[in-house]
Amino acid sequence: MSNLEFQSPKGTHDVLPLDHQYHTYIKKAVRHRARQAGFKRIDPPMFEERALFERGIGDHTDVVEKELFTVSKKGADDKDNRDYALRPEFTAGICRAYIEHAMDQLPQPVELYSIGPCFRYDRPQKGRYRQFHQFNFEVIGLSDASLDAQLILMTWKILSDLQIMGRLRLQINNIGTAENRKEYVAALKDYFIGKERNLPELDQKRLETNPLRLLDSKEEDTQILLKRAPTLDQFLSDESKKYHASLLEYLDALDITYEENPLLVRGLDYYNQTVFEYWDKSTGAQNAVGGGGRYDSLIETLGGKSTPGIGFAGGIERIIWHMKESGVEAPNKDQVDVFVAQLGPEAKKKCLVLVNELRELGIHTVGALGEASLKSQMRLADRFQARYALLLGQMEVKEGTIILKDMVAGKQKAMKFEKAIPEIVKLIGEDNLDTYSIKDKLGKYADPGI
Repeated sequence: MSNLEFQSPKGTHDVLPLDHQYHTYIKKAVRHRARQAGFKRIDPPMFEERALFERGIGDHTDVVEKELFTVSKKGADDKDNRDYALRPEFTAGICRAYIEHAMDQLPQPVELYSIGPCFRYDRPQKGRYRQFHQFNFEVIGLSDASLDAQLILMTWKILSDLQIMGRLRLQINNIGTAENRKEYVAALKDYFIGKERNLPELDQKRLETNPLRLLDSKEEDTQILLKRAPTLDQFLSDESKKYHASLLEYLDALDITYEENPLLVRGLDYYNQTVFEYWDKSTGAQNAVGGGGRYDSLIETLGGKSTPGIGFAGGIERIIWHMKESGVEAPNKDQVDVFVAQLGPEAKKKCLVLVNELRELGIHTVGALGEASLKSQMRLADRFQARYALLLGQMEVKEGTIILKDMVAGKQKAMKFEKAIPEIVKLIGEDNLDTYSIKDKLGKYADPGI
């Protein structure tokens, strides 16, 4: 047991530099595919009115009943009587923004994406955190199976870019319209009359509040009873069946492999028609990396006009776990190219300028500008795993020279001070320089940043 006075809160974790390499890599893949498809980034607030999630996600979902982080308000002068909650997902907030900012006046569909933290007061366990990170896509304004296929294709490509698609299986289902589900729920309740006592306590409650959640129950007793229960596809309208058949035709044309899963319903109330998830091939839904579906009535439920939409959310921590399990290493662009060591006030002054010039050229440079000995500075260079070191002592300052050391080969040579930078550039290679200009962000194809 640690004796530290403060530690990270239960269910949270520090994203340390090594994991940030994965976060950056994933974000780059997401941004690249999003730009290709014309998506624009949106960042809704980290907290919203609690009622937004209750109305949008559903009062009787696990997310709202058990997992919302409420935000307390303090201060006698606070006349705001509304309750707030940290966002458990992005979709409800983005749909609220769509309504609030009259995005229905934009060319439809409106394609938006987000990347950031979400919060659920869930029981901490492997792969589940109370603060976690997601990337999210929304296509709002049109309903067409080809849009569903395009979104699935984009998420498929991202997971393939990250080299984990081989570990996953795409599960897909059609849960019909609200009317279809209403008829099915009534039939499901009729089927369970007299069988309720054979259900686990949690599923007994679900039978009363949200019967569809029984379909993805992990309880063995529930699954046994469901084998003879009516199935949702028996209640799908011809329109829903036709919509689903079209989607599967599009996926086949795109060479996307999928498994139809009639028990897949997703856990949020706003879904209709298409639902899909990416499951772990070996453990199923337990290590799913993300999923989504169509929500054609959500915006109207939140007070807007009747507006169809479809979305997807991917869990970054889950994806990182799969990447590590399959041996995928995120590219490390934070390597140290040059370590500059110095001794004496004049050397320190010259090295301060040298470090800055090297960095401006795009060379990753660390300068030891303290008072330590050259020997201890070189030990530090080893710990940084620097490729090269530049050493400037009092003698070198007098002679106008500097020592260049190849840290891998262990060889070193003295040269004129003014030749050090051209020599380093030559060794690293101009194509490998990490150059940057704020003007790059204004270019037509520039990376918009994280």
